[in-house]
Amino acid sequence: MPNADSMPTRILITDFVWPSTAPERDVLAAGLGNDVQVIEAPDGTEATLAALAADCDAIMTCFAQVTPAVVQAAQRCRCISRYGVGVDNIAVDVATELGIPVTYVPDYCVDEVSDHVMALLLTWNRQVNFYDGVAKAGRWEGTPSPHPLTRLRGQTIGIVGFGRIGRSVADKARAFGLSVLAFDPYLPADANLPDGVSAATLDDLLAAADYVTVHTPLNDETRGLVDGRAFDLMKPSAYLINCARGPIVDEPALLHALQTGSIAGAGLDVMESSAPPADHPMFGLDNVIITPHVAFLSQQSVLELEVRTARATVDVLQGRMPEFLVNPAVLPHSRVDLRG
Repeated sequence: MPNADSMPTRILITDFVWPSTAPERDVLAAGLGNDVQVIEAPDGTEATLAALAADCDAIMTCFAQVTPAVVQAAQRCRCISRYGVGVDNIAVDVATELGIPVTYVPDYCVDEVSDHVMALLLTWNRQVNFYDGVAKAGRWEGTPSPHPLTRLRGQTIGIVGFGRIGRSVADKARAFGLSVLAFDPYLPADANLPDGVSAATLDDLLAAADYVTVHTPLNDETRGLVDGRAFDLMKPSAYLINCARGPIVDEPALLHALQTGSIAGAGLDVMESSAPPADHPMFGLDNVIITPHVAFLSQQSVLELEVRTARATVDVLQGRMPEFLVNPAVLPHSRVDLRG
């Protein structure tokens, strides 16, 4: 039996949605040596991940659920790295208790997501989907759209969550002449907001906005934040956009609001389920635009994500503070000393 010091460094990749893990492997090999072993999980079930994590030094995860059982099974693990912004798929509290640093990449797809928000907004505002069907049916006689076309300049966008992506949306919305309201409970009262952006309470934002876009993390405070009461406050002509996390929006309440005309429409890049069934009632509605969680996606953003996640893993395993640490409370009892 080889002793622990002679064992290769083993990295578990739970899941990925890009063509290969070659960029990560290159970064890991350069930083940890050519004997590093990368294990790609064949599936994301808890049993599979727990079994594979048992003798791994680090876990890199995209969308798979790194549950308490998986974290507890990872007795050698010294780092869990998230490919992305949110960490709601990782049992961070358990990792912290067990001394495992958790990293993430909160700033890698700011342009992509804010571009996607504007794409959904403009597609709805100009009724692009409807008129695409009209033109392809040979109807060039000026068919009116079900949602009247309105000039975008002078309308109001409400941004729920004013972090990096929310601020990027504000910049792009202002270029189109939109007025911007921002709600974020973590904004200090004296926050220096960009020109053209006004702070608002959530209720005031919902009541005033022609477009509401959600950019909060998913946690116990934000789960179901946009609920039936929120839709009752919104204008009947308002449009909801969610490119953050599906469960931030109460999906049954949204479906009811769309079916009854409480709001005019919605643009969703995420839903309550990460893989909703093909017969989901939302898919049959003409006033919803849905994309399959691709707001983050571009060739540049994916490569950046792969490289930076791998670099964070290397940093922790070599005892360096990563660029973004999710759980600083781990530092006094971390399995790796990152304080030096």
